Amino acid sequence: MADQAETATEKKPSTVRTLAETLWFPLFFACGFLVCYLLAFHSPTPHHVEVAVSDPAAATQLQTALDKASPGSFTIEPVASGDAAQQAVLDRDTTAGYDAATGTLYVAKADGYMLETVLNQTFTPIAAQSGHTLHAVDLAPTASGDSMGTGMFYLVLAWTIPSYVVVMMLLRAVTLSRRAKVLTLLGWGAALSVIGFIGGVAMHVIPANPLAIPLAFLLSIGISLTSFGLVPFAKQFFPGVAMGLFVLLSMPSSGGAIPIQMVPGFFRALHPFMPMGNLLEALRGIFYFNGVGVLRPILVLCAWLLVGVALIGGHALWQHRKNAVDVEEPPVEDPAIEMPRPTALPAHEHHFGQQRPMVTGVVRTRAGEILPGAVITVTDGKGQQLVRAITGDDGEYAITGLPDQFIDLVVSAPGLQSTVRRMHVREGVTRREEFALESRRQPVATLSGA
Repeated sequence: MADQAETATEKKPSTVRTLAETLWFPLFFACGFLVCYLLAFHSPTPHHVEVAVSDPAAATQLQTALDKASPGSFTIEPVASGDAAQQAVLDRDTTAGYDAATGTLYVAKADGYMLETVLNQTFTPIAAQSGHTLHAVDLAPTASGDSMGTGMFYLVLAWTIPSYVVVMMLLRAVTLSRRAKVLTLLGWGAALSVIGFIGGVAMHVIPANPLAIPLAFLLSIGISLTSFGLVPFAKQFFPGVAMGLFVLLSMPSSGGAIPIQMVPGFFRALHPFMPMGNLLEALRGIFYFNGVGVLRPILVLCAWLLVGVALIGGHALWQHRKNAVDVEEPPVEDPAIEMPRPTALPAHEHHFGQQRPMVTGVVRTRAGEILPGAVITVTDGKGQQLVRAITGDDGEYAITGLPDQFIDLVVSAPGLQSTVRRMHVREGVTRREEFALESRRQPVATLSGA
């Protein structure tokens, strides 16, 4: 009887081990989101944003002033003229260009609407100090269905996430050979690339340039083959490894939801190597910059494909040497996973029933039409961002919790001229500030007028 009791005790599963095997993935997922997403997205700040400035003397003064106001945020590159500043943006040598003689700011919305907003709010007071009204020229406007410049990021997600999820599903198909699974991944990648392209074009998120299809295929098959090649090494931890590589690390470092110049240094360092970011860079180059800067990201995508081929081939060779070519690995059971829906920064909304607003108002066009989705950025006297608000469907905004001091309100909206207004706020006093934005002049008209 004692032996039977002892045997029963030995066979009883450990509660700690059971919980560890059950909870490791959600715990990993929670910690990954805290470290990767919250750390990367909670407070986007510009880091070494390169701006070409036309006047070398003005460039030196501007660098000194920006270093004092916001150390490390901008890197000023002096160029010979305003045309050279414009060309630097088109060549993707710098993020923006500034013609100090005319107060013209050259930006590329394709690099991210948030970055465009930061540049506008930074250079609006700079132009005003020189007696100019800032004139922003968008040299790389996004497709009509991508007004915020993040639509292509979500399209790339549609190519990325299913590319490793399909590997998880194929792990259950234990009757398929390795060759059959690889062929399935190739066919899946081809179909996914075409379907995504058709959907993106139909929704006007991307231009109808079919070169996107082979690039998307490179991303999809690179992720699929690398994921499949990792299975024999990661075993039951494969879901965590794949999720960590292609979601937790790839998304914050992609520069899609938040421009890469506005995330912490760790993710900026990952950007040149992760597949999502390289596909975004390649697509931006093809769609909006006449093919400039696409070679390096294409080579990186090819490298991911080769990594997958090497992992799969290496394991096959190892099996062959062990005389187990026809022996299948035991399937890796993946937990039930609900993929997170990636989002941009949450809007700073205000509920009038909770706190009294310090600044409120409405944003309209010059013609009197309300502007939902307009961005109101509040900065202090040093140009530091305090808060951002986004107007609702009725064009209204409300801001509270501001320090008792002079502040600047920078108001911007896609396709319209940004404006700035300085005011003094006091605790317990509500100020109503109305804004009417004018249409932004087109770059062609500006160049022909010059």
